[in-house]
Amino acid sequence: MKNSQRMPALFIGHGSPMNALQNNQCTQSWQRLGARLPRPRAILAVSAHWTTRGTAVTAMAAPPTIHDFGGFPQALFDIEYPAAGDPVLAARVRELLAPLPVQLDQSWGLDHGSWSVLYKMYPAADVPVLQLSIDLTQDAAFHLDLGRRLALLREEGMLILGSGNLVHNLRAVVWDGAAPAFDWALRFNRTMRDCLLADDRAQLLAAMTDGPDARLAVPTTEHFLPLLYALGSKQPDDTVTFFNDVVELGSIGMLSAGFGLPAGLALA
Repeated sequence: MKNSQRMPALFIGHGSPMNALQNNQCTQSWQRLGARLPRPRAILAVSAHWTTRGTAVTAMAAPPTIHDFGGFPQALFDIEYPAAGDPVLAARVRELLAPLPVQLDQSWGLDHGSWSVLYKMYPAADVPVLQLSIDLTQDAAFHLDLGRRLALLREEGMLILGSGNLVHNLRAVVWDGAAPAFDWALRFNRTMRDCLLADDRAQLLAAMTDGPDARLAVPTTEHFLPLLYALGSKQPDDTVTFFNDVVELGSIGMLSAGFGLPAGLALA
């Protein structure tokens, strides 16, 4: 594909799996993205909910829908997202990441970090989806570099989708939906915005772990790391567009970012 047709990369704050059933500010922006973006050849999703030792990519023709949660209404378990896989594109992902060993996985599928968002973006499930796992034995710089190595997929018509939450502290959640965001969550959110706008990746990686705000906002890394795949694929001429900049339940940040979204694309 020509650069003028480069697909964007996205980081989506996915929040609760209940978003798949709800109609709110965040899910409406996901719907608008699916309706207004150029149609991707396929989607490579990096979800906070598939962590591994080593790196793997789903390589089956028909990935199953994984209901990787408990305590939610039956209607959520009833959702199936029957998007096709693409073994050929899985092999392409492995090729781009060589010499890193990448397992062509036949056992995972699409977990809620992927399908709860895609259920709104592409409700017909008519775009093939692959998932790439997150190797938690590696440092943040490793994940940023994998995003850089996968950037060519965007030129080949693939949408790179990271799905997590930059602020994600379940122990601090306030279940009163009207509760304000914690000050530390808002400060960390602003720091992330500033780093992304400046494309200061070294500062972003430092801010991910340094200081009391980071320790509260990122008590574990799996929800933060999907950002680094989208950011790593960012090209020098890609603009950064923020949306869903809200903190829910006091400590769950929904801030989302698009890298290289079409000019004038309105998400509000």
